[in-house]
Amino acid sequence: MASRLREYYKESVVPALMERFKYSNRMQVPHLKKIVINMGLGEAIQNPKALESAQQEMALITGQWPVLRKARKSIASFKLREGMTIGCKVTLRRDTMYHFLDKLISIALPRVRDFRGVSPKGFDGRGNFSMGIKEQIIFPEIDYDKIDKIRGMNVTVVTSARSDEEARELLGFLGMPFRK
Repeated sequence: MASRLREYYKESVVPALMERFKYSNRMQVPHLKKIVINMGLGEAIQNPKALESAQQEMALITGQWPVLRKARKSIASFKLREGMTIGCKVTLRRDTMYHFLDKLISIALPRVRDFRGVSPKGFDGRGNFSMGIKEQIIFPEIDYDKIDKIRGMNVTVVTSARSDEEARELLGFLGMPFRK
């Protein structure tokens, strides 16, 4: 089933961006490539059960089972050895990506306490946008009574835009609530 946001992109966002940036061809219009959700779990060093619960929560949120991430270097002050599992990530593409972004914009972000908009400073210079989420409980799939600890996550939206301005316009048309 095609996503509501993907249909909106094809019907409304593409013509608006073509007019705004004077593209001559629809293929020049920037589009979403993938969304990567990453959850770093420093407490997994002492508590291996935290990794399982974080994996299950992330699978509930995204609809896709996360991949475990291992430490690349040993850091003695953190009691971390190379190869220890310290996080999990999910890469979403195609319809699951659009479903997740739609859920993030229309359901999860409005549930954030004292929400004034997403910071527009999260662009990297190449048209990709990253933001942090402090609590996983803003997603409707997470049952507040069943979580053991509040965890944050990083969400990175990778676009085909050549500049930050193009990416900001793309995400703005898709409904990302940027702070003024």
